Amino acid sequence: MWSSLKQFYKSKEWIVFRKMIILDRGPTCQKCGKKIVESKHITVHHIIELTEENVNDTSISLNPDNVIIVCFDCHNKIHERFGYGYKAPKKIERGVSIVYGPPCAGKTKYVMDNITRGDIVVDMDRLYQAVTLLPLYDKPNNLKQNVTAVRNQIIDNIKTRYGRFNSAWIIGGYPDKYKREQLAHDLGAELIFIQVDKEDCLYRLKYTNDYRQYHYEEWKGYIDKWFTRYTT
Repeated sequence: MWSSLKQFYKSKEWIVFRKMIILDRGPTCQKCGKKIVESKHITVHHIIELTEENVNDTSISLNPDNVIIVCFDCHNKIHERFGYGYKAPKKIERGVSIVYGPPCAGKTKYVMDNITRGDIVVDMDRLYQAVTLLPLYDKPNNLKQNVTAVRNQIIDNIKTRYGRFNSAWIIGGYPDKYKREQLAHDLGAELIFIQVDKEDCLYRLKYTNDYRQYHYEEWKGYIDKWFTRYTT
């Protein structure tokens, strides 16, 4: 059974209303002013957020004064999804942060928004790319042991504060509560959860415009597996 919100967004009334708004205002983001080139990235966003309680109130759901046209990035910023809107932790010299969450949550973007020159980042996706020269996210399974060994060696170096790195960021899914908390304890690390729901991750996957988009079912399986295994 669909929720009232999902039924609304599939309704003829919304589809016609959305087309009218786009035709009237044009494909320009009303937040950043950027022209939205691809129609799939045009979002008609409700200023007063729709809920199960107010979706049938047309003065909110179908009110032109309650919607704006926004691009994909600005829509994520509004909802603080995929790493947008998360406040950086207070910078601690030689501090360690474990940034975790489901695939396509925005973990890497969060780190990229907060790192400084001289920090060290541990990311399995980037390590695969470094040792194979394959496109990012193309991860041959037969090399998993090799890449995991490289990651573990770097994590050991972080644990002992080997070298002269400033701060360290470890990116991963870590759905198992015990394992991530044990790693945080061993490293003296802060846990940073990039919290998004499954539907958002699958939506983001459709528009990644990289290896993942062209291997949708494979990466959908990774997302499904994470949410199945996740423990709080």
